Amino acid sequence: MDFSHFNSAEQAHMTKVIEKRQMQDFLKMYSNLVEKCFNTCCNDFTSKALSSKEETCIMNCTEKFIKHSERVGARFAEANAETMNAANQS
Repeated sequence: MDFSHFNSAEQAHMTKVIEKRQMQDFLKMYSNLVEKCFNTCCNDFTSKALSSKEETCIMNCTEKFIKHSERVGARFAEANAETMNAANQS
């Protein structure tokens, strides 16, 4: 985003708004990860420690979730770059 037409106070405000939104998005993603992996993997509540099966499940779930998020982010960046290139060529 180009904020060069804003004065410095407006630029600082917009930067804060964007950073706050990014933090909210990160926390939401993290919450979704915890909820999904917990609900999928943790089903034995007879012990406070995770079983080896639960721990393996959580590690796999987390890895898959992170790889998925990275892939979606990469595809979004590619689509954004294509849109920017198309706009610049017009």
